[in-house]
Amino acid sequence: MSFTHLHLHTEYSLLDGACRIPKLVERLKALGMDSCAITDHGVMYGVIDFYSAMKDAGLHPVIGCEAYVCRDRTDKSYVSREYSHLILLCENNTGYQNLMYLCSQGFLTG
Repeated sequence: MSFTHLHLHTEYSLLDGACRIPKLVERLKALGMDSCAITDHGVMYGVIDFYSAMKDAGLHPVIGCEAYVCRDRTDKSYVSREYSHLILLCENNTGYQNLMYLCSQGFLTG
């Protein structure tokens, strides 16, 4: 039976992740793992580096993001900034395109 991390923060999760992608891939290989997900907090800055490093090492990259979910912030009657997190993973290129769109919208409308 194999294990795959589906919730992992890299150095691109500001103040939350310290895992550098080259060292991560090296460690995954050393542990005999064949896949891993990247789920940085609210951003996808590290996805290309992660994807390339994983593919170069013969490993399967799972692309994702830990999204912030909150109430409709256009509703001015609700003043709390209460939020929660949701792990979103891409199944294919369409999912990747959709996730990039969602992350971008978070920056544009958040």
